[in-house]
Amino acid sequence: MRGVGILVASLLLIASCQPENRRSTDRETVAPSVKPGLEVLLAGHADLVRGRRVGLVTNPTGVDGSLRPAAGLLQADPEIKLVALYGPEHGVRGNAQAGEYVPFVLDPKYGVPVFSLYGQSLKPDPGMLRNMDAYMRSFDTQDSGKMPEASMVDDIDVLLYDIQDVGTRIYTYVATMAYVMQACAEADIEFVILDRPNPINGLTLEGPVLDYPAFSSFVGLYPIPLRHGLTLGELARLFNDRFLTKKARLTVVPAEGWRREMWFDQTGLPWVIPSPNMPTVDTATVYSGQVFFEGTNISEGRGTTKPFELFGAPWIDGYDLARVLNALGLPGVRFREAWFTPTFSKFAGAACGGCQIHVTDRSVYRPLETALHAIKAIRHLYPERFAFHAGYFDKIMGTDRVRTALERGDSVVSIVEGFRAGLAEFEALRKPYLLY
Repeated sequence: MRGVGILVASLLLIASCQPENRRSTDRETVAPSVKPGLEVLLAGHADLVRGRRVGLVTNPTGVDGSLRPAAGLLQADPEIKLVALYGPEHGVRGNAQAGEYVPFVLDPKYGVPVFSLYGQSLKPDPGMLRNMDAYMRSFDTQDSGKMPEASMVDDIDVLLYDIQDVGTRIYTYVATMAYVMQACAEADIEFVILDRPNPINGLTLEGPVLDYPAFSSFVGLYPIPLRHGLTLGELARLFNDRFLTKKARLTVVPAEGWRREMWFDQTGLPWVIPSPNMPTVDTATVYSGQVFFEGTNISEGRGTTKPFELFGAPWIDGYDLARVLNALGLPGVRFREAWFTPTFSKFAGAACGGCQIHVTDRSVYRPLETALHAIKAIRHLYPERFAFHAGYFDKIMGTDRVRTALERGDSVVSIVEGFRAGLAEFEALRKPYLLY
């Protein structure tokens, strides 16, 4: 026992002598240093909503630092009338899977209609903002439930948007925000963004600028890079000024205390999953590269506990793939051979071989460049098995130039070099719209 005591003491001494500096991937518990726009609104700018009829676009991420939902906080104020909720893809409750139709419902907790922006329409119909009573009664009551009294469905005076984004052009909350802003402009309704941090920092830009308008879609409306380094509030300012024909009456309530170099786990805010397959900040870190496996016949890890961190197929040998990818020496990342059986999505119920991506230094890791190397390696190892879903791959990439370059056998280095001019132009374009 005396030997054990000496060993423990020695370990404690060694630990106390370790240097203070840590890698950027270390996770530390930090006191909340950032206040989301929701808190800033209620603490100092409540005049924007008090005495007014309010609509709220939100999902489970619309909470304050103590995890209290925006809808509850608004409804608790007797001077604010919460009239309606609006849900993006996955719904107000965040329970619908990717691409799943979200119906119109009446919310049992708040007693207000919940209009779907991923069901009846992607852009709010005029009746979702004005003449709401008549619009609601056009729905089949079997789907929508018992209608509230007409006095409960007033038109709205102001529409708030409070959703956590993940910093990637493809994520549909960006397009939903843009469509809502368009609808508000057309209805002459004030639109207020309650801003939140870009969780993968606001400095790093990556990927091609979307070829506009040829590749404009719900997973990329406007010509911005894949990884844009902006908050939703900053994107709204850019979109309103540069791309909307009819300008919205836009107000952005900035998050307080956020700095551009900060990642989400440095804010002290709780991470609430913004969609069913975005469970952690680690997922968001890799998403802007690994999402492109959706445009191939390779599983991107949906249906596992590590979506987007795992990737593979039944015909891949994880040992071979990990060996080839690790030999590339890509910055800030290692690949571990892995086997997994998705419970849904691609290869549901089938054992897959592949890799798990482990980010070792997120300050130098480049998600898209890494994913392109992985795609190129799989095409080389399994030329008869790998396939692009060309239409979808090009849609989420925002151009067909990347896929055609990979099919020609161009190097990833040359492909990435081709992004530089567009990124430099966007860097200059975005400067007037930065809030932090």
